[in-house]
Amino acid sequence: MEGRTERRSLPLESAPGAVARSREFTCLALRAWGWLPAPDADGRAAADDVLLMTSELVTNACQHAAGPYELELTRCGPLLRVAVRDSDDRMPVLRAPYIPARPGGHGLRVVDRLAAAWGSEPVPGGGKRVWLETLRPRRTPDRNGATVEGCHSEQPGPGPARRLRPR
Repeated sequence: MEGRTERRSLPLESAPGAVARSREFTCLALRAWGWLPAPDADGRAAADDVLLMTSELVTNACQHAAGPYELELTRCGPLLRVAVRDSDDRMPVLRAPYIPARPGGHGLRVVDRLAAAWGSEPVPGGGKRVWLETLRPRRTPDRNGATVEGCHSEQPGPGPARRLRPR
């Protein structure tokens, strides 16, 4: 089952509370895919990071585009891809210079720091898809010495091959 690709999508057009709905939808998917409940601190941190990064992508679509159209989650083994589609053709860029004390403008920087990879691509018919990829952390032995599947960064994820940064 670890090698099977699974997708879940949430339409977000003209719906209030897109960020909260996206977090709840992502949390349910993480539960279904075994990320939650997390067996250890690394697993909890990884799931929290996914929820934070999902919120940042949806928030960016709300603030800088006409709002998000769709959230798509794709899982293939330990690789998780989060993508948000909107109607704006402008591709996102990291703000420079980075000024920690300045309010706002930190969303993509958070994604850049936490995700193994991220980017954007045009969508046929207009708009774009902003995506991020992250890897489920290795599982550590439980109290009985049993281990569950590890994280293998060489396993291909959905879409074109990408070099993933270690967390």
